[in-house]
Amino acid sequence: MSVNKIKRFAFIDVQNTASTTTQLLGFVVDWHRLYEYLTDKWMCDKVFFYSGIAKEDIETINEFALLSKAGCMVKMKTYYSYKKPDKRVTIKCKKCGCENLIRLSMGNRHKSNCDVDLTVDAMEEAGFNKEFLIFTGDGDFDCLIQKVVEMGTKVYIVSSNAGIIKPGLNTKRLSSRLKTIIKQYDQGVINLIDINSWKIRIEKKV
Repeated sequence: MSVNKIKRFAFIDVQNTASTTTQLLGFVVDWHRLYEYLTDKWMCDKVFFYSGIAKEDIETINEFALLSKAGCMVKMKTYYSYKKPDKRVTIKCKKCGCENLIRLSMGNRHKSNCDVDLTVDAMEEAGFNKEFLIFTGDGDFDCLIQKVVEMGTKVYIVSSNAGIIKPGLNTKRLSSRLKTIIKQYDQGVINLIDINSWKIRIEKKV
């Protein structure tokens, strides 16, 4: 009796993954090394990269162009900028005790939403005898993960449960929504891979 070969696909939320490794884990991902690791060691049939890009960032544009030539499915969108809401702060004068309301500019934020692209590609590839490695800690993907699991796909969430804990700031990279969905299923259906355990294989060498 023939056994159907399991097909494996990787979907990489570049911004989320990069901020996880640089801000929380202290290393920069070498995307080419990651691609090689996913194809050579994990035997991925396809590797998808999703990234925002600034028009003037020629270095990154060239880097992902090379990844595309190597066989990656690269989906890039130009960043757009929007102004973050100003913050109103009350400051009390030390001399007279009067309170003054001032407005602080919170600056601009750059964003490029590739979530829809990742979702559509994942839905097209989902099914039985399929395994997904989804690189993100973003809770917005919980519905996608639940849907592909219902379609028979095994899922590995590649992220980190590391966080920053200090006065006034307590944040975890892995969304509580993703933690919840991992607990909802039997062990082996949805798995968490700590990306820090891959550091030696995917870190960019300076």
